[in-house]
Amino acid sequence: MHPRSVLQYLILAFKGIAMGAADVVPGVSGGTIAFISGIYEELIETIHKLDLGFFKRWKKQGFSEAWKQYNLGFLLVLLTGILISILSLAKLITWLLNDHPILVWSFFFGLIIASIIYVARQITRWNGKVWVAIFIAAGLSYLITIAEPIGSPESTWFLFFAGFIAIIAMILPGISGAFILLLLGAYEAVIGTISNFVEGISGGNWSLFSEAAIKLLVFALGAVLGLKAFSRVLNWMFKHHKNTILAVLTGFMIGALNKIWPWKEVLKYRTNHDGEEVPFLERSILPGSYDGDAQLVYALVFLIIGFLTIFLLERLATQKKTT
Repeated sequence: MHPRSVLQYLILAFKGIAMGAADVVPGVSGGTIAFISGIYEELIETIHKLDLGFFKRWKKQGFSEAWKQYNLGFLLVLLTGILISILSLAKLITWLLNDHPILVWSFFFGLIIASIIYVARQITRWNGKVWVAIFIAAGLSYLITIAEPIGSPESTWFLFFAGFIAIIAMILPGISGAFILLLLGAYEAVIGTISNFVEGISGGNWSLFSEAAIKLLVFALGAVLGLKAFSRVLNWMFKHHKNTILAVLTGFMIGALNKIWPWKEVLKYRTNHDGEEVPFLERSILPGSYDGDAQLVYALVFLIIGFLTIFLLERLATQKKTT
């Protein structure tokens, strides 16, 4: 693995920021960003190789050599970008979704359409198995998008479980970890905990900070174990059944389009932690049936911008492969 330049590490950090931003939004996957930006397989391979052997190598060959062999520079820069994005953009994305939902969802709808095309183009051999995998994955993903979210348990074990399940979704292109959290009833609790964590630091409220930090550590522990366990399966699939796993990922993204469709009709509401009534269960409708300004022209513009964004990411991926 060739060493990266400072510029390449900056680009990698921006990819991490994009992944973090995507993972905050229910319906959009950070794994999709990783895949289309050309770092997905390296990420899975790096996570898969992480084990306690690092310390043995550190003792025998030195910290610097162990760090290089385990590709930890790549992982540190990427995770730093993801964390910066989640901590700083959570409130902004929440505000955008509240005030400009149609435009935001249109942008992501365009992004996912282009992502489907990109991932499908990586399939080298189209046969019956590939088509079956696409249809099954698309059906399963669609069923997830129309499922009614369950209650919102707040126990420690549930935060661990939510982290374990959500990280699996976050690493899969086409499946949103944030949406899985929403289905589990843990989305509001996790986003609220992140906000409390940031508020505790910025406001010097150490009681709020410590309480949020403990919850985030439990969630993170579940996420780390889930990621380590699932990366082994993904790594094996990419090495031995790459066309099939690409077909599954393509199907997942096709099914997820229902969740990202910009025009929705609210079927049920829920009360959030601020006491506000917010959508709980929605269904996709045509723009002409939308109760309010459908913003068709602006929606189309943002859809195109989202679609074209993929070509920029593809160019960055191409640059990575040629350096």
